[in-house]
Amino acid sequence: MAADRLISQSIHERYPDDFILSEELRTDYPPDPSGSVWIVDPLDGTTNFSLGLHYWGVLLCRLGTGQPELTVMYFPLLDELYSAYRGQGAFLNEKRIHVRPFDVENPLPFFACCSRTYRRYKVSVPYKIRILGSAAYTFCALARGTAILGFEATPKIWDISGAWLLVQEAGGVIDTLEGAGPFPLEEGVNYARKSFPTLGASTEELLAKARWQIKSKDR
Repeated sequence: MAADRLISQSIHERYPDDFILSEELRTDYPPDPSGSVWIVDPLDGTTNFSLGLHYWGVLLCRLGTGQPELTVMYFPLLDELYSAYRGQGAFLNEKRIHVRPFDVENPLPFFACCSRTYRRYKVSVPYKIRILGSAAYTFCALARGTAILGFEATPKIWDISGAWLLVQEAGGVIDTLEGAGPFPLEEGVNYARKSFPTLGASTEELLAKARWQIKSKDR
């Protein structure tokens, strides 16, 4: 909460008219906020952080005309700074990154997902599996070309907003597995209570295949 307050204060000092939606301080989205909208997650990967693992970060995303237009996501113990601006590409520590399409000569493609994936879904993805413990980092791994497919079963808007833009700017595709997409935000919604099962892939073909390979156990 202290980190969330510090980030919000810093944004308001520079952009006093902007609205901030954040995991700890303000989770409901009001009608017609003035200025731009920032989405803040002061600590993505809380369990990793509490256990002393390195995969946790601070996530910032700014929306314009209802869509993500700028993101900065920093993973301090990895010293990895991911950033993207709409139409200008995706970057890791200021070096451009790209997704990596499936290569039959690469025997080690992997599928990044969350710990809830196999509890809630029937999964027949034919790749090696990695559970990294941070929703944003799942899609950072996709954007940098390490993973070729990523899925998060129950992420909130602050977990995926920046990653959504990063994957797109890295040349990948990202969408909800089922139901409506997260953007634009809806007025009156408490986003702490709303999840967006999110699927990302390096190509449209892989995304389409994954929709058949990941099925809800409730069906």
